[in-house]
Amino acid sequence: MTTPFNIVIVAQAGRLAFESLLFLASLRAADIAFSGRVFVAIPTKNDRWSRNPAVTDQAILDLYAGYGAEVIHFENNHFGQSYAHGNKIECLAALPKGEPFIFFDTDTLVLGPLSDLPFDFDKPSASMKRGPTWPEPELYHAGYAEIWGALYARFGLDFAASQDETRDPSDWQRYLYFNAGWFYGACPVAFGERFTQYAVEVRDHAPDELVAQSLDPWLDQVVLPLVIHSFGGGRPNPDIARLDDDVTCHWRALPLLYASRNDRTIAFLETIVQPNKLKKVLRTYEPFLQIIWKKQGLKAQSIFPEGIDGMSERIVRNRLKAADLWMR
Repeated sequence: MTTPFNIVIVAQAGRLAFESLLFLASLRAADIAFSGRVFVAIPTKNDRWSRNPAVTDQAILDLYAGYGAEVIHFENNHFGQSYAHGNKIECLAALPKGEPFIFFDTDTLVLGPLSDLPFDFDKPSASMKRGPTWPEPELYHAGYAEIWGALYARFGLDFAASQDETRDPSDWQRYLYFNAGWFYGACPVAFGERFTQYAVEVRDHAPDELVAQSLDPWLDQVVLPLVIHSFGGGRPNPDIARLDDDVTCHWRALPLLYASRNDRTIAFLETIVQPNKLKKVLRTYEPFLQIIWKKQGLKAQSIFPEGIDGMSERIVRNRLKAADLWMR
């Protein structure tokens, strides 16, 4: 039996509110044995937001309750609208202290039982479904080792211990790097405090080696490996790595899901959205209405009859845009 754990997602007014409903519907359909608490964390309005980010639609809030999710409100004190990815960093402070947690992006479908996976929450980890998005070394600036080494040095961390020594120093995969679409740890409050500390420090006082590097939107993924390593974690073992693709699907945009996933995943999606209360709400969001119920997703699927293996996401997006099928 895995240690009991809680799940948290972040929602706010607009797209994320609708995505969060898909996540909850998939979780309840795919893991009926899950007994932990499920939190929908919602940022409150403060001076870092020009508009109220809170979910106020009562029909959506009622569906949260129907799925057994608990709404918690949190203050985004350091990032706000200027860097909305900071929500996943600051929401952790509102979770129960000392209780193991997993964070998921809302654009995720749960396809199988999370509760069957052997998580070791004392050794945090995160998604390995990522590419060489950061850093982007330039000829006359620091390389991978110099950039990552400067970050580990800034926080007094053991850089050498984080590296995959089976890979060449010029290989980006030698260095600890995650997709922040899911991550887990033993205590959300401690994890969140350190995540916030590191992110604010890197944003405001980046090492000189980062001078040519963009931190928007990559700040959370730059800092996450440092936080995980600082708590004694690292790359997920094979049993946990199954969370990507086998047990969950981080779809990012529904046209990409239809273009890339198998018929079974698409059938699962189209089944879980059928209950009338859920359908009535999801159909008010135009991209979902077009892609799911007006069958634009199937058109996206037909453009790639052999799948998208080996294609860059940029090429896939451009072909979808050219067919007027890119919606998010």
